[in-house]
Amino acid sequence: MRIGFGYDSHRLAKGRKLIIGGVEIPFEKGLTGHSDADVLCHAIMDAIIGALGLGDIGSHFPDSDPKWKNSVSVELLKYIVELAKVNGYSVTWVDTTVITEKPRLLPYIDKMKEALSETGIPVGLINIKAKTNEGMGFTGRGEGIAAYAVCLLGKI
Repeated sequence: MRIGFGYDSHRLAKGRKLIIGGVEIPFEKGLTGHSDADVLCHAIMDAIIGALGLGDIGSHFPDSDPKWKNSVSVELLKYIVELAKVNGYSVTWVDTTVITEKPRLLPYIDKMKEALSETGIPVGLINIKAKTNEGMGFTGRGEGIAAYAVCLLGKI
């Protein structure tokens, strides 16, 4: 059994789609990044990679490599879930928190779980919490969105 912790954050900007947990959420701004900037997928990937002891997202998908430009993060997460299997582990639990003042994410959480389950993690093994930062910090000022994830890997 192994435990991993992940974190990610991205700036909000006009002219980008807002993708969180593999779901496009209607909003006047989206997250900036080399890929689709899906903070939730990135935090989960970081947690799994950490539990495997294989570095971090940047070592697997460097933003200096043009082949990852505009990548769909759910597909990257699918690759990381497979990487866990290749290394003899399966994801047995994922607990996450997304921090944003706006938009409200509660109406999209079930859709996010469904989208994330397409990576090979069953819906029943994914927990997503949506929180605000009570107006404090970069998330509180609406400058960006952050996500945290913890995962448990079990030996296959």
